[in-house]
Amino acid sequence: MITKRIIPCLDVKDGRVVKGTNFLSLRDVSSPVELASFYSRAGADELVFYDITASAQGRRIFTDILRDTAERVFIPLTVGGGISSLDDFDRVLKCGADKVSVNSGAINDPGLIRRAAERYGNQCVVLSVDIKRVNGRFTVFAKGGRVNTELDALDWIRRCTSEGAGEVVVNSIDTDGVKNGFDLEMLDAVCSVTDVPVIASGGAGSIGDFVTLFKSLPKVDAGLAASVFHFGEIDIKELKKAMAHENIPARL
Repeated sequence: MITKRIIPCLDVKDGRVVKGTNFLSLRDVSSPVELASFYSRAGADELVFYDITASAQGRRIFTDILRDTAERVFIPLTVGGGISSLDDFDRVLKCGADKVSVNSGAINDPGLIRRAAERYGNQCVVLSVDIKRVNGRFTVFAKGGRVNTELDALDWIRRCTSEGAGEVVVNSIDTDGVKNGFDLEMLDAVCSVTDVPVIASGGAGSIGDFVTLFKSLPKVDAGLAASVFHFGEIDIKELKKAMAHENIPARL
């Protein structure tokens, strides 16, 4: 049975890891290099590094910080932020990333996912989608959750995975940083339109939230979180022991 992955997320702004609520009110956490090294030792299955202002500021990701971070990580590393071309994919991969996450870049250039999958393989291309309910409809937002694209999220995910995205990270803006549990309704809807691995992001507040996620939605492949790991509210090894106790497959 395939193990469920636990993935800490480093949201990086101006070279520092930050965390907010509903994508707002960011506060400083730590150095991405130090946190990456910690999580690599602490039992995380993978790590995600997002340069959260690269797209909004129209610039490339900070490659020096990324390279330093990748050198300290011995688990798969997914990197995103400002990815808008194959050159960006190439540069990030050469800095040590194992997978590349694309969000606003694919919205601006829908053919990017297909071209990247053809060059680097589906397993390398991760679609990250920031989703918020607008008038009862799951809607895609861009530029770090700042811009309503008016795209239907389920249609968008269906399209991008059919063109080669090998994973989907579902970022629920409605539950981000709230710590009341993952957005199960949204995640269930996404799982119904794709067969690629789905990574849940937004809302984790306790070990029980991860247990509920995996038991309620067996098709969800991984749980991603930030603040509960950054501030020591959840210990990854204890989380995995709890998962195993509930017969949820985990890499201990």
